[in-house]
Amino acid sequence: MAEPQPRPVLITGAGRRIGLALAHHFLNQQQPVIVSYRQHYPSIDTLREAGAVCLQADFSSDDGILTFAEAVKAQTSGLRAIIHNASDWMAEKPGVPLSTVISRMMQIHVHAPYLLNHALESLLRGFGHAASDYVVERGSDKHIAYAASKAALDNMTRSFARKLAPEVKVNAIAPSLIMFNEHDDAEYRKQALDKSLMKIAPGEKEIIDLIDYLFTSCYVTGRSFAVDGGRPLR
Repeated sequence: MAEPQPRPVLITGAGRRIGLALAHHFLNQQQPVIVSYRQHYPSIDTLREAGAVCLQADFSSDDGILTFAEAVKAQTSGLRAIIHNASDWMAEKPGVPLSTVISRMMQIHVHAPYLLNHALESLLRGFGHAASDYVVERGSDKHIAYAASKAALDNMTRSFARKLAPEVKVNAIAPSLIMFNEHDDAEYRKQALDKSLMKIAPGEKEIIDLIDYLFTSCYVTGRSFAVDGGRPLR
């Protein structure tokens, strides 16, 4: 009798950076993967060739989020985990209505995981996880809406942990400066590195190792893990 196929891991926002690295990490472990992407990159074609199910999604509206959830349900009857990696970054600045900034930040960081966790709860039950950011604790005078949305996500982690326990564990990862963008110049990199005690950009493996730990743990839930190089202590 053939062994059952493992349930897929769902990763939102997996077209670039950490989400992309996570997708390849699981695929290399023969773990099925479903990913969402907003904008097409060549990396999406590479993921498809490696065996990932890649679904275009627009999380800028609730309808777009729920449409994506239905597309996921059409692909599988169960999920190993959801990794809410999709993110956005928008600062308060002249010329942009404040209502636009807060709505956009709450939409991607709160509405999307909230609606997806509810819509896909039945796929997680029995074997699953639902898996904020440095500014949650400290706040940010230049990115007030962003910080507020991440704080809401931090609180929502605890609420979903209570709702879904003991069948599903729910944790959050709060990273700060994991990797640079290609266009970041030397001066910016130096200033960014000086903000932490460790003074390095450790790379995506730091997040991958933590997620591997959370996947193997049968006990840890409702927690936010700061991966920030001691930045709050500077």
